[in-house]
Amino acid sequence: MKIVFEDIKRIAGSSFRILVNPKLNDFYYWHFHPEFELTFIEAPQGTRRVGSHVGQFEGSDLVFIGSNIPHLNFDYGIKTEYKKVVLQIKEDFFKNDFVNTPELASIYQLFENSKKVICFNGITKELVGKRLKEIHHLPNFEQFIEVLSLFQMLATSNEKTFLHELPFDDFYNNKEQNRLKIVFAFIENNFQRNITIDEMGQLTHLSKAAFCRYFKKMTRLTFTEFLNQFRIEQAKRLLKEDKNVTETCYECGFESLSYFNRIFKKVVGQNPIQFKKN
Repeated sequence: MKIVFEDIKRIAGSSFRILVNPKLNDFYYWHFHPEFELTFIEAPQGTRRVGSHVGQFEGSDLVFIGSNIPHLNFDYGIKTEYKKVVLQIKEDFFKNDFVNTPELASIYQLFENSKKVICFNGITKELVGKRLKEIHHLPNFEQFIEVLSLFQMLATSNEKTFLHELPFDDFYNNKEQNRLKIVFAFIENNFQRNITIDEMGQLTHLSKAAFCRYFKKMTRLTFTEFLNQFRIEQAKRLLKEDKNVTETCYECGFESLSYFNRIFKKVVGQNPIQFKKN
């Protein structure tokens, strides 16, 4: 599973991707992608982390996030029942017609304003959230029309606030994005063995200290924290495939069963045996 840089694949025959109730509440998924993202979540309470903004929500939240703005999954840490819908749209959704079509002018401005991240409230949040929960039931063409209608509603709503005063533009430049891709590809191919900071420094042409600062800045996690969480995600997959706990521990790159058990419980909230039984 690629983490931080999310390579989004659209479903064939559609210009966007709709995710209904993706469950990531036990995983700290700090990531970014070129696609615009509209997220709606219903939960008693939760934490919203987008760009440099950190805020709380109660009951529900509706946020429109611009291209390449880093954010954490809104369900992280939620222990109660919740519902979530994520609509992801390619940055070239309207291409040149988006700019030149007068009827789409307000939506174009909405997408421009998404660089500051827009949080919606009131009746707008209620109505859009209700329609988002049903949109996946529609055929492709009706989905397309519904998406346009929802964005027109958002574009003309006064029930909104900006989470950043200035546009959060090009937070990750191309060089940083490419460096992250190299790091995560290396982790995916080598997580089963010991990976050192020295290796990562050489891979990215940074000193050990510089790499650690860079990685913490980009992911909000230390390299060890990130690597452990990645390995735990692999461990969960192996346990679901009926691997035993000891096999899973060593196949995922952990060198100590007791350390594996401790990290697994910290990340997942239960030990590996409990997870396997459930």
